Amino acid sequence: MSIFGKPLERSWGIGIRAVGGYLPEKSVSNTELEEILLTRDDWIRANIGVETRRMAADDEHTSDLGAAALKDACARAGIDPAEVDLVICGTYTPDNMAPPAAMLVIDKAGAHGATGFDINSGACPGGVFALDVGAKYLASGEYRRVAVVLADVNTRTMDWKDPGPAVIFGDGAACYLLERCRPDRGLGPTLLHSDPTRYQSVWVAREKRSLRDGTPLTSGFGDNFAQLSGRDVHDFAVGEVPGIIQELLSRADRRADDIDLFALHQANLYIVRGIMAALGVPEDRTVTNIEKYGNTSGASVPLVLREAQDLGRLSPGDEVVLAAFGSGLSVGVALVRWCGAEDFETVAAA
Repeated sequence: MSIFGKPLERSWGIGIRAVGGYLPEKSVSNTELEEILLTRDDWIRANIGVETRRMAADDEHTSDLGAAALKDACARAGIDPAEVDLVICGTYTPDNMAPPAAMLVIDKAGAHGATGFDINSGACPGGVFALDVGAKYLASGEYRRVAVVLADVNTRTMDWKDPGPAVIFGDGAACYLLERCRPDRGLGPTLLHSDPTRYQSVWVAREKRSLRDGTPLTSGFGDNFAQLSGRDVHDFAVGEVPGIIQELLSRADRRADDIDLFALHQANLYIVRGIMAALGVPEDRTVTNIEKYGNTSGASVPLVLREAQDLGRLSPGDEVVLAAFGSGLSVGVALVRWCGAEDFETVAAA
């Protein structure tokens, strides 16, 4: 052991022990949005694929969503939140600018004793970027159990006169609970990529806005408003993400046909279908939930994994590709061999 800490022994892997989730109770339908936006239910369904989305209550904040997801992950793993050593919160909508939202997640979840900090990897890409950060901290050997929480109240960044982002996003949270696992299971190679030349394709711009009569217009975060170019996102996701996934598979000596499940970011139902078609694999190898939850940004990919588990679509030993993409424009892809409960038994005894 060096003064810089003890790296994880090569005889151990990094596994996802459980995936927790939380969706706010309030559901907003497309027909309800028709009352405040210049849009139509049939257009949203035909072009985005969203039918309903969740919206946080006025007294619900990012930390509330994140704490609920962390507690859910712990319940699914059969552990107490106080047994978590490190909480990493991936968010672009923290309750306050400082301290980090992770501090409130720890307190509200009862994970007292854990260390915590936030990372902002651009919202949607966080589903893999934040996971990669958590895996590296666990691999350092300094922590035995790491919770990677992805939580955002996306709807509070909306200008409700701008239908572009408003019809797509919903609020939600998810949590990866990471532990050491047997060496032939868990996280495999991860590939991260960013193209800053398309910085403004999806972003939350800080700018002054006003109504026609000059009255200042604010979002739930003051002068910060979500903006996006649907064409840019589509071209990037369908045109480039499949190639990045293929590069990851090539590094692992795998083909798309070898993969049991593709957990893809829920940016748009037709983007998901386009990626699957470009990879040449049938749509029954993925799970979608954008229809009922909307785009939940960083929580999107882990929520797909959680739903796949609940549907019986994910079993120990399955090979899974995770792909999260969005603002940046950035994309993170990872290959995982899914763990079963027995793959973590030696960790408890270590």
